[in-house]
Amino acid sequence: MRIGSYLLPNPVALAPMAGVTDLPMRAMSVACGAGYAIGEMVHADPQFNQTRKSSLRRQHDEDAGLRVTQIVGFSPNMLAEAARFNADQGAQVIDINMGCPAKKVCRRAAGSALLADTRLVAEILQTVVAAVDIPVTLKIRTGTNRDHRNAVEVAQIAADSGIALLSVHGRTRADRFRGDAEYQTIRDVVQAVDIPVLANGDIDSARKAQQVLDFTGAAGIMIGRAAQGRLWLPGYIAKCLNGEWVTPPSVEQQCYWMEQHLLRLHEFYGPEHGVLFARKHVAWFLDSLPELSEENDQRTQRQRFNALSSASAQISMLSAWQEAWRNRRYRPAA
Repeated sequence: MRIGSYLLPNPVALAPMAGVTDLPMRAMSVACGAGYAIGEMVHADPQFNQTRKSSLRRQHDEDAGLRVTQIVGFSPNMLAEAARFNADQGAQVIDINMGCPAKKVCRRAAGSALLADTRLVAEILQTVVAAVDIPVTLKIRTGTNRDHRNAVEVAQIAADSGIALLSVHGRTRADRFRGDAEYQTIRDVVQAVDIPVLANGDIDSARKAQQVLDFTGAAGIMIGRAAQGRLWLPGYIAKCLNGEWVTPPSVEQQCYWMEQHLLRLHEFYGPEHGVLFARKHVAWFLDSLPELSEENDQRTQRQRFNALSSASAQISMLSAWQEAWRNRRYRPAA
């Protein structure tokens, strides 16, 4: 699959998630085989360009693969300027966020709130595409609510505007993350446009990914929340979709990858903030292993881990878990 002139190693992407898909997460996901990983959204308003949060979100290195920067905003000119700024900073692809359902984003008529105004959608897409010489992609939801699904119309606007790739989360803005993803709408989008479409929503296993691709006809898939604590999942799914129905990684292997992730977090954020960011990733990791025995109860282990106040102590505990699980035969479902 291609994004403009870029040929991706596989069509499985790590979705952009604010507060989650920072550089350490993206680099680890790509190292585990994800086709590409999109960074956390950055605000288009130039007053935020030099804030610590925005500066960290723009960080990238070769380990994280293709440099995709997602921008969010409501003004065509401001978004175009943000696209130019990030291209100058080294972005290889600009992704426009019209999928975020968060209230603090939507109340400023940004994110998925933009889907209510297709004229503005068209103006934004045309203005941003014209502003840069690199590919522009778009992430949307199926509409503002279940009575106003307009993903097909927005997809056609995107294709006509020169958008290189479209990602569709199979829920409306009002749904947020409730209910089942609507793959029929994604299928309708795929049939309506001739640009690559990624299916997103509730894809948490290789078998589910294959079923979604078969039903929707999408060019690829995007993994979001299911990759939290399972940064190996996009790469594993990519191998399975390529015909390599390999065994899922053991808990021991997952523990090793999580240890490498924590080392990156500590280096990226520094010893104090790295410890704090590590806690949520390890919590997700433990929550992804419900079949573990009572002696390794997730809540107990999480409480023990959260009580640690240094990077070295966190790494030591992960190493101890890895040793304890070395001879176990538990593996996650494929």
